[in-house]
Amino acid sequence: MSIAIDLTGRRAIVCASSSGLGRGCAEALARAGASVVLNGRDETRLKQTAIDLVSAETGVEVIPVAGDITDPDTQERLLEACPEPDILVNNNGGPPIGDFRTLDRADMEAGLRANMLAPIEMIQRVIDGMAARRFGRIVNITSVTVKMPISGLDLSSGARAGLTSFLAGIARDVAGDNVTINQLMPGYFDTERSRGGLRARAERIGRPIEELAAERLATIPAGRLGAPAEFGHACAFLCSPQAGFITGQNLLMDGGMFRSAF
Repeated sequence: MSIAIDLTGRRAIVCASSSGLGRGCAEALARAGASVVLNGRDETRLKQTAIDLVSAETGVEVIPVAGDITDPDTQERLLEACPEPDILVNNNGGPPIGDFRTLDRADMEAGLRANMLAPIEMIQRVIDGMAARRFGRIVNITSVTVKMPISGLDLSSGARAGLTSFLAGIARDVAGDNVTINQLMPGYFDTERSRGGLRARAERIGRPIEELAAERLATIPAGRLGAPAEFGHACAFLCSPQAGFITGQNLLMDGGMFRSAF
């Protein structure tokens, strides 16, 4: 029996997908046959990502929609580009690392908009259509910090944990309509954002970046950083018909960094 993931004819919206983990998800979905609407704030990079996906001979339609996913206008344009999505991948960068004492109300509201409110708004826009068509896959990219808080990432952890709890009941409400909602929880992956965060920390505390990178690697039992492509494969599986009995779950992808039996 074949277990190949086939998403031919499916339509996907992948938020924040011009680079990193979002791009990994978009590439995997396209290679599985889904048409993909990409999103990102950097229009030049976004258009190049669209060209790259087409050049990879995926044979699917790839549409770039530039803009901040927290902006209702961007959300509207995504739905104009893909009025009846079968797949929604929610993704967005988190707030920069910092002492929670320095956060003001505007900072906290921005963090909640980016990592909790915008994903909920996108789900509100697509979930009833998915239920009516009897197929829907929603994947939210959160973080290992939801389970294992890291000092300085408190706002990011809190917003993503709030999103996870908010959607737990909703996932069960729509399961009977063949709509699933799951979270992918990345640890340390080899992305530009991860490398940039390490550089910023090295500058802030005055230590060589090589030392910090080695210390980070030592916390990962797999002994390496994750690859965006393998993250994308996991996303594509959760979006496939084969994953229809998986919902309301949080899949850790951290190379074993979070040490727990459950």
